[in-house]
Amino acid sequence: MIRFFVSPEEINDGKITLSEEDAAHIKALRLRPGELFTVCDGEGTDYICRLGGCAATGGNKSKTSEAEILEKIPSRAEPSVTCSVYIAYSQGDRLDYSVQKSVELGAREIILFPAKRCEHIPGDIPKKTARLQKIALEAAKQSGRGIVPAVTPVKSYDEAIERAASTKLPLFLYECEEKLHLKQALSQHKWSMTGDESGDATKQRRSREAEHHTLNGKVSGVSIVIGPEGGFEPYEAETAKTAGMTTVTLGPRILRCETAPAAALAAIMYHTDNL
Repeated sequence: MIRFFVSPEEINDGKITLSEEDAAHIKALRLRPGELFTVCDGEGTDYICRLGGCAATGGNKSKTSEAEILEKIPSRAEPSVTCSVYIAYSQGDRLDYSVQKSVELGAREIILFPAKRCEHIPGDIPKKTARLQKIALEAAKQSGRGIVPAVTPVKSYDEAIERAASTKLPLFLYECEEKLHLKQALSQHKWSMTGDESGDATKQRRSREAEHHTLNGKVSGVSIVIGPEGGFEPYEAETAKTAGMTTVTLGPRILRCETAPAAALAAIMYHTDNL
C-alpha cells in the first residue's frame, strides 16, 4: 500500500492533511478519491486512510490533499531492537548506499563521524546531511518503516565513540579483531526481550517498543560503529575499547565500508527475530 509520512500536528479530528509535495505525488500515482493508502506519523503509528478531495489553503492557495482516517495501528515494520549505526564518512555514493540499506534493515538512527583514514569529508556537512536525510525518508517509505531514522553528524571521532559506548550493547566492527565474532557477541548478550516469550503478541510488541525510548538521554539497545575505506587506526580501536565498546569481526573476508553496515544489521535483525 502506498505510504506517506506526516508530522503528528497534521493529524486532527479523524483526518490528515497531506503536504503539497505529497498531493503532487498522489496526483502522479493517479489515486482517486475513495482509494486507500497508509499515512505514518513518524513515531511508530500507521493510519489506514481514504483519500478525500483537495482544498486551497493559505495566501498562496497551495493544494493539500485531505485523508479520512479509517484505522489506527502500530507500525508492523519496526524492529523490537533499537539499533544505532555509526558510519564514518566515505567517498562517492557509498554513504548514500549505507544510509539507504541501514534504514531498510531497521536502523533506528544513523550517526556520521570523521575518522583518521577517511578519504573524504564533505565540505558542506549540513547540505550532505540534508541529502542523506531525504534518502532515509524515501527508504523508510519504500520499506514500510514506522519512523524516519534521523541522520545526524557529530564533530569528532571521540564524540561518536562516547555516544556509541552508552548503549547496552556497543559493538565496534574492527578488521583486526581475530577472536570475537559478531555472532558470539550477540549470543553472549542478555537480551531484555526474546521472540519466544509467551503471552499476547500485542503486549509483547508494546513491551519491546519500550526499548525504543531513551533512558536519561541515552539510546537503549545496540550500537555498531563502522570505519571508512581504509579501516580504523590501532589507536582508534584502543579508544573504543577504553570507552567500553566490544570489538568484533564479521568474519575472514574484508567487507567494503558500505557493505559492513548492511551485513551487521542483517545479522542483528536475524538474531533478534526481526528478519
